[in-house]
Amino acid sequence: MGKFLARRLLNYVVLIFLATSFAYVLAATNLAPRDYFEQMQPPPDPELVNAELDRLNLNDQTPLAERYANWMSGVLLAGDFGQTIQGGSVTDQMLMKAGVTLRLIVVATLIGSFMGIAIGAYAAVRQYRAFDKAATGASFFVLSIPTVVIAIVIQVGAAAFNDFIGFTFFRYSGEYTAGVQGEWWELLINRIYHAILPTLVLALALFAAFARYQRNMMLDVLGSDFVRTAMAKGLTRRKALFKHALRTAMIPTITYFTFTFGMLVSGATFTEKIYAWQGMGAWLIDSIARQDVHVVAAVSWFMAVTIMLASFLSDILYAWLDPRVRV
Repeated sequence: MGKFLARRLLNYVVLIFLATSFAYVLAATNLAPRDYFEQMQPPPDPELVNAELDRLNLNDQTPLAERYANWMSGVLLAGDFGQTIQGGSVTDQMLMKAGVTLRLIVVATLIGSFMGIAIGAYAAVRQYRAFDKAATGASFFVLSIPTVVIAIVIQVGAAAFNDFIGFTFFRYSGEYTAGVQGEWWELLINRIYHAILPTLVLALALFAAFARYQRNMMLDVLGSDFVRTAMAKGLTRRKALFKHALRTAMIPTITYFTFTFGMLVSGATFTEKIYAWQGMGAWLIDSIARQDVHVVAAVSWFMAVTIMLASFLSDILYAWLDPRVRV
C-alpha cells in the first residue's frame, strides 16, 4: 500500500507542476499588465512603466521563457510566487486568503458528501418509495441549476426573509460583522453565522451529485450474492447492508469524489464573490480584471494542490475500502 500511495503522490506532484506552468503561460500570454499602468490618470511615463514591469517580472518585452524561468525558480527555491501588480507579496496574501477558502470548502465537503452518501444509500434501500422519489426529485432539481444561480437565489431569498421579519436573521455578506468585538467564542459564533449560507450553497451542489451516484452504486450491490450470503450466515439485514453492501458501494463513490471536489472548488470562486468572502476565488476574479499574471498563476497552483490532495485522500480511502489495492 505504501508503494501504491508513493507512486500516486509522485504523479500528483508532476501534475501540479504542469498545471501551474500551463496556467502561468496562459495568463502571461492573454493578460496585459502594461494596460493596468497605462490606464492610470494621468498616464505615467512609458520608461517608468517599463521599469516597474521589469521590477515585477511582468514586462511583455522580456521573452516569455525568461519571465517563466525567473518566476518558477522563485517558486521552487524559495516558495516565492512573485509580486502582485500593485507591488505586494503574492505568497503573503495567498496564505491569508487560502484559509478563508479552505474553511468554506472543507466544511461544505464534509456536510455535502455525508448527506449525499447517507441519503443516496437509504434511497436505494427504499427504492421507488416516497423517500426515494423525494430524494431523486430534489437531487435532479439541484443538479439542473448552476451553483452561481443557487448562490444568488439563496442570497436574494435571505434578503427577502430579513425584510419580511423586520431584522437581519440571515447574514449573507462578508466573513464576519464589521467592527464586531467580544470573547473568542463570540467571534467564532459570528463567523459561523456568516458562513451558513455560502456553505449551504456548496453543500447542496455536492449533496445532489453524491446522492444520485451513491444510490446507483448501492442498487448495484443490494442484490449481490455476498449480501445474501452474509444474511444467510446470521447477520441482520441492517448489519449486512452497512458492513458489506454500503462499504462495497462506496468504492466507486470515493473515486467520484475527486471530480466533484474539482467542481466544488470552481463553484467556490463564484460563491465567494457573491457573498463577499475575501478568499482565493474572489481574488482570482479581481486579479484577472487587474491583469495580474502572478496572482492568476498562484491561485491556479492552489486549486491544483487542493484537487490533488483530494485525489490523494481518495486513494487512501480507496485502499482502505478495497483490500485488493493493499496487496
